Amino acid sequence: MFKGSIPALVTPFTPDGELDLGTLKKLVEWHVEQGSHGLAPVGTTGESPTLSHDEHRQVIEEVIRAVDGRIPVIAGAGSNSTREATGLVQFAQEAGAQGALVVTPYYNKPTQDGLIAHYTALHDASDLPIIIYNIPPRSVIDMTPETMGQLAELPRIAGVKDATGKLERVSLQRMSCGKEFIQLSGEDATALAFNAHGGVGCISVTANVAPKLCAEFQNATLAGDFAKALDYQDRLMPLHHAIFIEPGLVGVKYAMSRLGLCEARVRLPLTPLAEATCRRIDAALEHAGLL
Repeated sequence: MFKGSIPALVTPFTPDGELDLGTLKKLVEWHVEQGSHGLAPVGTTGESPTLSHDEHRQVIEEVIRAVDGRIPVIAGAGSNSTREATGLVQFAQEAGAQGALVVTPYYNKPTQDGLIAHYTALHDASDLPIIIYNIPPRSVIDMTPETMGQLAELPRIAGVKDATGKLERVSLQRMSCGKEFIQLSGEDATALAFNAHGGVGCISVTANVAPKLCAEFQNATLAGDFAKALDYQDRLMPLHHAIFIEPGLVGVKYAMSRLGLCEARVRLPLTPLAEATCRRIDAALEHAGLL
């Protein structure tokens, strides 16, 4: 069910800093038209750390309503509180999402046994497939392939968004979790090699601004045409890099604003890009043929 290019959807804001639901709906429609294979709202790129719980739920509802069953929605449902994450996963199921994206608990640093207990509790609390989000640079905790293998024995622990940047993890996780375990890259720049190792897609930041190119890139890798995929990689690589010179969601919102897709507004403590970064992103958009 989950494969290909899945934009980690941004959350647009109005001039007074509130949710811009009209633009959000337009973005969903555009992603469907451009060939995105799914959507992942209210993750880090969706600014979940600065959304209220009510806003978080509202974005999920609006995205699911706008998608109308045409592509899968993997709703962000992570927290460093198991009780809070349980409520978010259950809400995602009730709202009609096809999956829940659950980050490893950040800041309180659970052990590997704590990770097993956390995800087992979430698994048992709903019927929704869960995608583990393993991103040690943000959460500090790194889920080992062995721990992931134990969790993969549970029927609704369906896969992982792997943002470790360690390409060997794909092969190690195939060994521990099995070949049917869904492995999605969480890092655009290494998505080509990730799929060569056995991955099946990317929950992508760059796909917010270049959904058609990212979808065609993923289609090429999944068809085994890595020469064609490399051509797309060469076209997209400067954009992958430039977007992340500063926090990625700020970079991608700026890039989207240059294409007239949404405003570049972000919530504090994030701030607008430096002028030099804007110039780098503009050049990357031109290189990709988007500007």
